[in-house]
Amino acid sequence: MNTFFDIAVIVALAAVATTLGFGIYALYRGGDYGRSHSNKLMRLRVVLQAVAIVILVAAIWWKRTHLG
Repeated sequence: MNTFFDIAVIVALAAVATTLGFGIYALYRGGDYGRSHSNKLMRLRVVLQAVAIVILVAAIWWKRTHLG
């Protein structure tokens, strides 16, 4: 289970970073593309950040209770 949390944390952080990158690109590009995508991508980033925080808290809890 310890390896699961290690991988899950890395995947969650990568998803947040990727979404942030696409959101910044959409803001930079502007126009119709920026209007239709930047707000959606930033909302998705916030949701992914919340998921990443939950995974981090669960990983810390698991390591404290099961690994000493």
